[in-house]
Amino acid sequence: MRLGIGIGWRPEIADEVEALPGIDWVEAVAENLCAGHLPDSLVRLRERGVTVVPHGVSLGLGGADRPDPGKLADLAARATLLGAPLVTEHIAFVRAGGVRTGSPVLEAGHLLPVPRTRAALDVLCENVRIAQDALQVPLALENIAALISWPDEELTEGQFLAELVGRTGVRLLIDVANLHTNHVNRGEDPATALDELPVEAIAYVHVAGGVEKDGVWHDTHAHPVTAPVLDVLAELRSRVDPPGVLLERDDAFPPAGELAVELDAIRGVLEKGGGAPAITAASGVTAASGVTAVAPEPVRDGLAVAETALLSALVAGTPAPKGFDRQRLRVQSRALAAKRADVVAKVAPELPEILGSGYREAFLAYAGARPMTAGYRRDALDFAEHLLVAGRPEDDAARRRLTHWWRDRAAPRPPGRATRLVRAARSVLVGR
Repeated sequence: MRLGIGIGWRPEIADEVEALPGIDWVEAVAENLCAGHLPDSLVRLRERGVTVVPHGVSLGLGGADRPDPGKLADLAARATLLGAPLVTEHIAFVRAGGVRTGSPVLEAGHLLPVPRTRAALDVLCENVRIAQDALQVPLALENIAALISWPDEELTEGQFLAELVGRTGVRLLIDVANLHTNHVNRGEDPATALDELPVEAIAYVHVAGGVEKDGVWHDTHAHPVTAPVLDVLAELRSRVDPPGVLLERDDAFPPAGELAVELDAIRGVLEKGGGAPAITAASGVTAASGVTAVAPEPVRDGLAVAETALLSALVAGTPAPKGFDRQRLRVQSRALAAKRADVVAKVAPELPEILGSGYREAFLAYAGARPMTAGYRRDALDFAEHLLVAGRPEDDAARRRLTHWWRDRAAPRPPGRATRLVRAARSVLVGR
């Protein structure tokens, strides 16, 4: 299916997206859509014939556990609600711990890279086939950006993707900004990755902006698309004419005119691509065997231990696992905490309003050794509770406001000494 030129639909720019000329399709984060009701903006776009693709972020197909049936059912329901021709997710893990490791479940609040090993590939392939069986439309998976590399990897990114496609028949969502990010942060050549992966499996392409700080590229989706990212898009276009290309923007939204300029720049790159063959539905990849072997439980257990150790180092302050670059782990850890602070401020805007300029410093101090275990809304409540049991904020009026906010959402009474002791004990257990 030819999708054309698209943009990521976000509530903050819904009006701008509707008004932009030449938009053939949009992509919406699946978890941000209610199962039984579409935002009016998406309804109007669909009535105009604009395709809407749900983009999942929480399955964690690269994790050690098999996909959650409830999350798969939710993703399938959103695809049905939208009449979508496909759904997309990520090659990543987003949580770790639990029964396999005998430790609390940790949530990353972010997409983290899976080790490019054959054992991890076995787990991923089985998880992908489970997801494919649960969905009523084709699945495409996105390569992610990373600040860190796993030690002792056995495959390059292109080889890993090629084997995944060959064994499962899954389609690919190639993010050229992520290829650029991995070039800067991990020394991986985007052209080599494009040479190695099966371009005929591409369902569509992401283009997004970022920023470089102290030699590290941050895939922010909050900055304009840069020339190096467009260069990677040109590399891809020289090999194939992708069915669709989409501009992503998730924060610091610019005026519609600036979005239009970025879309025009993407169109210009695609038009210069020359005679590269187009991908059609008929040119998709079929799984080599039709059957993916079940990953043995000891393999899953080993992956669980490895991913839990990494995530615990990133969000709970435990020692860095052997073989990882400690400096890069610190950078990634700070980035995860900063993202938590930003998202909590969005889901609970009253907190930065109550705490004022001290919100961010207080949240980062809280997050340093207190991992997220149940999503951002619970994180906001736990942060407020943490402040209250410590007798903060010091300003009486602010503390009263925070108490009322917490009481309205969590319990009729503010947390006291007993709660503080329980919370402290739980923090020690999680940090082990």
